[in-house]
Amino acid sequence: MIEGVTDEVSPWTYLMDMDGVLVHEEHMVPGADAFLNELREHGLPFMVFTNNSVYTRRDLRARLMRSGLDVPESAIWTSALATAQFLDKQRPGGSAYVVGESGLTTALHNIGYVLTDRDPDYVVLGETRTYSFEAITKAIRLVEGGARFIATNPDEKGPSREGTLPATGAVAALIERVTGREPYYVGKPNPLMMRSALRELRAHSENTLMIGDRMDTDVRSGLESGLQTILVLSGISGRHTAELFPYRPTRVIDSVADLVGRVEHPFD
Repeated sequence: MIEGVTDEVSPWTYLMDMDGVLVHEEHMVPGADAFLNELREHGLPFMVFTNNSVYTRRDLRARLMRSGLDVPESAIWTSALATAQFLDKQRPGGSAYVVGESGLTTALHNIGYVLTDRDPDYVVLGETRTYSFEAITKAIRLVEGGARFIATNPDEKGPSREGTLPATGAVAALIERVTGREPYYVGKPNPLMMRSALRELRAHSENTLMIGDRMDTDVRSGLESGLQTILVLSGISGRHTAELFPYRPTRVIDSVADLVGRVEHPFD
């Protein structure tokens, strides 16, 4: 038992990153299926996270199914959904100019937002594989004209089969450099994303843990949300790189396969 962690008091709620924890690109991390099955068998609520705003919940469920993982749409939480929830609370029924894909536009449509390039309340920047110079220029001019600047996540780069791709944070930096206006990032490591998921699950931080493969986003957002954290070494951060950060996860394991057989007592 880790000092200060009382996992025998009540059942745990599990939050977990998707890429690097459950899957690598289109391939399942070995043992992830057994881990999720055990969570279901014990009736433990869970939510799968991604900072990627490209896909809808339905798209991501289909992607996970192709990898051999059965995750219901209701158990998937994206930076696009968190961004839409945030905007709905800040300015209900507002308008936005969106640079992004269907995951983001669908989430904003679902809260009743009007998507427009004419005097929008917000410029909302998300992930896309086809960033357009014309769209970025339009976003810059709208921000200069007074639109509030929101970005779904600060990730500067992402993987692809061909190599590294520029991601939301890199394009946001370009817009910020031109306009002098810093965006508000909703996704990890902003603890807002964790708290929005906790509300969805009606869970409490004291009995929730976050599993991630990145110290700078997953572990940090978990810590700042008051959660117990588990770093898996099946993705970005390794043991050596984890030691370079000024904060530490509650526990470090090789992969979620190490939790099979102990989901009710993950810190024993």
